[in-house]
Amino acid sequence: MKKSVIIQGSSRSKGDTSLIVNYLASNYHIDVIDLNTKTIGQYDYDYKNEKDDFIATMTEIIENYDTIIFATPVYWYAMSGIMKAFFDRISDLLRVEKDLGRQLRGKNMAMISTSNMDDLVAGFNMPFVESANYLGMTYLGDIHTWVEGNRIPDIVKTKIDTFSNLLVP
Repeated sequence: MKKSVIIQGSSRSKGDTSLIVNYLASNYHIDVIDLNTKTIGQYDYDYKNEKDDFIATMTEIIENYDTIIFATPVYWYAMSGIMKAFFDRISDLLRVEKDLGRQLRGKNMAMISTSNMDDLVAGFNMPFVESANYLGMTYLGDIHTWVEGNRIPDIVKTKIDTFSNLLVP
């Protein structure tokens, strides 16, 4: 398999994060799943969301990819709300769909954050690092990117190109 997928979690499908995602995806032949095109409800202890897109999306990811790259804008010093809801729903894989959840073990995880400048706060990556550890995944690393005037600066393209060596075989 040895395939990678980018999970784009932004409130805008065509915003700054998508510029970064599209650069990486098109240059390195990585598939993209845009969470903004899915119906994924908040975590619910009663599992009332069982018929939304979460389990089907996770099944697709687990069956087809070895490396999962989360791409999120920085919203108020944290991952986007849509990405947080997606992460919260991983609890469904630990409590209800356990056989599916166990298949995350041994897979790889990475993270890309995006904002308007090189200003990421320390610790932003912690939920990704610790989630990978908890799930038995290998954390490959992360980068912070930014967009200036609707374009990716050359320094950011270089960061992405270097980072890509960790992500694709």
